[in-house]
Amino acid sequence: MMWPPKTMVGLTDSAVKQKGKTMEFAQLIESRRSIRKFKPGMKISEDQIKVMIDAAIQAPTWKNSQTGRYYVAMSEDKMNFIKNQSLPSFNAANCENAVAIIITAYETKRSGFERDGNPTNELGDKWGVYDLGLQNENLVLKARETGYDTLIMGIRDADVLKSEFGIPDSQEVVAVISVGVREDSPEKPKRKAVEDITKFF
Repeated sequence: MMWPPKTMVGLTDSAVKQKGKTMEFAQLIESRRSIRKFKPGMKISEDQIKVMIDAAIQAPTWKNSQTGRYYVAMSEDKMNFIKNQSLPSFNAANCENAVAIIITAYETKRSGFERDGNPTNELGDKWGVYDLGLQNENLVLKARETGYDTLIMGIRDADVLKSEFGIPDSQEVVAVISVGVREDSPEKPKRKAVEDITKFF
């Protein structure tokens, strides 16, 4: 994808290359942040959301089971429902001026399971969560590349969301992702060093 795309909403980050160049991967992962303050008055199209979800689909999954599912709220009433009915007040505030809110879920009893329905190992449905995490990482990175930013939220009322959005009982709601354009660039929280988390044998 050429940078910036015609539909991009302007970035100010110096880490983002412009003038016909694509963003380098190292710059992309370095510039991604969990954004809790979005610019007002921004817009997004269904096609732009589809680009992000298509990136999610490219992630590896257990035996190519592809169990991730996405429910996208773009209308004001649906986004307000999510904020007011399923999120704690602090996360509702973090979603102010979001252009979309994406509910992420996965089909249970598939990833990590054999054809006879038995789990392949002791993790069972945790593989579904693992696969969805891989997909969601692709999604938030593609959002960043195309001029948008995200906040992944794990505190939500899954039952309320399933009822309102017609999410079947066979699916487990994992996270809610707000999408918008960052109003500022927060400092990156300190990360552990490779030596802190790695052992070589």
